Amino acid sequence: MGRPTRSIYPVLLASLILAACGGGSDSGQSTTSSNAAATISAQEPNAPQATGNTATDGFNWFNFRRRQIGLEAVARNALIDVAAQGHSNYQKTNNIITHDQIEDRRDFTGRTVGDRLAAARYGFASTNSYAYGEVISATSDPSGFNAAEDLIAAIYHRFVILEPMFKEAGAGSATVAGGLTYFTTNFAANGLDRGLPRGSVVVYPAPSQSRVPRNFFSDNESPDPVPNRNEVGYPISVHANITATVSVQSFTIRPRGSNANLTVRPLTSGSDTQTPSSAAAIVPLDPLAAGTTYDVQFIGKVDNIDVNRSWSFTTQ
Repeated sequence: MGRPTRSIYPVLLASLILAACGGGSDSGQSTTSSNAAATISAQEPNAPQATGNTATDGFNWFNFRRRQIGLEAVARNALIDVAAQGHSNYQKTNNIITHDQIEDRRDFTGRTVGDRLAAARYGFASTNSYAYGEVISATSDPSGFNAAEDLIAAIYHRFVILEPMFKEAGAGSATVAGGLTYFTTNFAANGLDRGLPRGSVVVYPAPSQSRVPRNFFSDNESPDPVPNRNEVGYPISVHANITATVSVQSFTIRPRGSNANLTVRPLTSGSDTQTPSSAAAIVPLDPLAAGTTYDVQFIGKVDNIDVNRSWSFTTQ
């Protein structure tokens, strides 16, 4: 049985001193597909227990994946919940998938993510050192776990979800009877003084992770990370603090026992305007093989500090 139809849109990551955007569309046009992000296994080690609440389950699944790669879990903030819930309500009421709201439409709570956080009375302690982000999805499947996993598969969204400096978040969902469930998560960093040690990165899929999805349908994400090709391999990424600059010397993936690297599309800030300077990714141009261990190597620099990471993961 295929995955249900779902739509996902790009994310926004911004601060007064930095700007990194995973896309900037508010056209309201949605894309639909049967996304091939993995069906969540209840047997996965340390996975959270489902509550049946889309927002809570999606939030918990993001934290599960963050912890898996060595990041701090984000704390749930009730004020950010208000902003996220308001945006899900707006999208449901107006039958639209967008990051920006229009003032004269029903359930308006703020034009931008920042406006909605302010309207919810979430304040930033510093006026020159903060960041926030938003990821949204719409799906006929009300599972928060599946919605979160789909958003992690979408590489421009993943850059926000796995941002090391985010420390708080809130989530909301709204469901049309017999129709779509709109899921929104807002992330925030109230001050940019905490994160990974200087010159460090985290990677995804996680080292030794199993049951990694084999593919990703690139056309599902807007902007499309792999133009002119839809079904591709699952994205692999490295993430540093939003304040850092990642440069890539070599980023490769190959099946265990093979001497040939897979052909990939590299995503770096120098070649892709949607990739933040604090992260990098590769997307295999063909689906990965089933039940196969892949070896990955990243060689580069983070703020001019040499970084050499080698790790492996195994597909479903």
